[in-house]
Amino acid sequence: MRPHLTAVFAMSADGKIADVHRQPARFGSPADRAHLERQVAHSDGVMVGARTLLAHGSAALVRDAELLKMRSEQGKSPQTLHIICTRSGEMNREIPFFQQPVERWLVTTNAGATRWQEGQEFTRIWADVTWQELLAEFYALGLRRIGVLGGGGLMAELLSAQVIDDLWLTLCPLIWGGATAPTPVDGTGFSTPIPLTLLSWEPLGQELLCHYQVLAGGGETEP
Repeated sequence: MRPHLTAVFAMSADGKIADVHRQPARFGSPADRAHLERQVAHSDGVMVGARTLLAHGSAALVRDAELLKMRSEQGKSPQTLHIICTRSGEMNREIPFFQQPVERWLVTTNAGATRWQEGQEFTRIWADVTWQELLAEFYALGLRRIGVLGGGGLMAELLSAQVIDDLWLTLCPLIWGGATAPTPVDGTGFSTPIPLTLLSWEPLGQELLCHYQVLAGGGETEP
């Protein structure tokens, strides 16, 4: 058994999540940010790549009073558990994230783990485990729903491992351009595409919110 994984991201009309300099891209509308907050609040944990974390510097906090009340009534902590994924383990301890009131877990390599094992920043650390092993452990620890908030490298790995169940995509009315600008799914690409089924779509002002189910098949990485 493993948790249900839901990816949540916004992208430009040309499929980018930031500019070529990978600067923090906060181009989603207030409605999109409210949608993201709801997804975070309904999750038992969220997974974030280290580069995405460093770009924003902050946890995905729940601030809405009704969502905080919902989590309290469900016996959950006010803020959602954050699971940071990084191969190198290189992160700036001075960013606000490490002072915010969230529980933090770390997924890394043996080399990355050595950077954090002596500190108090992470309550749990996993090193050099497969996604299947890791998610089975998460399920045993009580996690049933996990939101995946990026970035593109993490998304590529999870899709290749066929553990993303559905995704919410907000299409935003702007164009970044740039051949090297990051996309929601980076990596080396797939030799066969991963099929999706559109479950729903909803206009959010000038944006379009789409909900897809991820189907089995595809996801083989390019050699």
